[in-house]
Amino acid sequence: MNCEYELSFLCDILKKCHVRTSFFSLQDAVDGLLDSWIKKIVNVKQDDSATIQSVVGDVESATKYKFTNELKLQYVFAKLPQSSDKELLFIGPYLSSPMSSREIFEISEAHGLSPNAHKFLKEYYSTLPVIFENDRFFTVVDAFLERIWSTDSFNMVEISRRHAFALSQVSTLADDKNIDETLVSMENMEMRYGFENELILAVKHGQQYKENVFLSAINEDIFEKRLQDPVRNAKNYCIIMNTLLRKAAEEGGVHPLYINRVSSDFAAKIELVTDTKAIPELMRDIFSSYCRLVRKHSTKQYSPVVKKTILVIDSDISAELSLNALAKKQGISSGYLATVFKKETQKTVSEYIRDKRINHAVRLLNTTDLQIQTIAMHCGIMDVQYFTKLFKKQVGKTPNEYRKSTRQV
Repeated sequence: MNCEYELSFLCDILKKCHVRTSFFSLQDAVDGLLDSWIKKIVNVKQDDSATIQSVVGDVESATKYKFTNELKLQYVFAKLPQSSDKELLFIGPYLSSPMSSREIFEISEAHGLSPNAHKFLKEYYSTLPVIFENDRFFTVVDAFLERIWSTDSFNMVEISRRHAFALSQVSTLADDKNIDETLVSMENMEMRYGFENELILAVKHGQQYKENVFLSAINEDIFEKRLQDPVRNAKNYCIIMNTLLRKAAEEGGVHPLYINRVSSDFAAKIELVTDTKAIPELMRDIFSSYCRLVRKHSTKQYSPVVKKTILVIDSDISAELSLNALAKKQGISSGYLATVFKKETQKTVSEYIRDKRINHAVRLLNTTDLQIQTIAMHCGIMDVQYFTKLFKKQVGKTPNEYRKSTRQV
């Protein structure tokens, strides 16, 4: 079968997961599997006889191969159907777990890398995706292989490390003169800035579903090393990201009123961090919170009149929020406000206010022990009987019944 469409789709998925795909023939040089960056760190010898076939032998159809080289870089590869324009698909490099400082030191020592080369090697590892053995990533790859091979099962071959793409083609005497520090630093910077730009764009569009993709790329080694104190260094990076994502949320149509609350909350949380291991989870929380903010409070699609009306309502749900009062604040007629608000939001002003008040009531019932009458007042409804009637109509239970049902779970 022709698998070009499926192949293109898989490559798009893996690109979004920051996993490299490449294509080779059996006669291609084995060092082509190494990223250009790693080639600058270690000195790869030119050996035309070292082809992929000379290392792995013949590659069978309907077989998935997996291997790890001496740098602990992992790959998956497979032979594509004859109808494809390409022969071998390689996925990687990736890591099966984050590299510890000890592991990196051992690799540097084993291959005679200088302290300067070791520094760049550590930075290189921090840019690689981490894909655990039970990750759904492999389910996607397996489903792709089943489809292109038209089979429900296939062989799996794990190449032992001693027969993997060893570093026999790599000099163990790679010294500083083989490293163009400027070029390596530029590549490192480009990767980091590219990652940050993807985060910013995802927040701007409220793409919270990308959380897990970004989480796999966030670890304590990704932070730019500007200070000797690793905790302070990581905190500073979080402060920078908090600022960047705050601006992204604003570009996504969220008013600074909402952004400031979230931003201030994270500024306080960042300063409470005492261990760099807490940073990745905090970064995930920052990303998700700003995405939720865009999805919930973006008014980018609304006219200035509707934007201001929504802002006034959301800023104080307990205030006087009649149609006339809201129109008067903007110096427009209540009829015009009613018309344009309904057209743009698909709700009347009173319906929007009602939904906001009931949602606020639900949140207070779930998170506080306030009396029902007090909750009604916080929602801008002075008559507790009317509040109870309105709540039951919207939720299906009285406030008391709702509170009891949620606390029994």
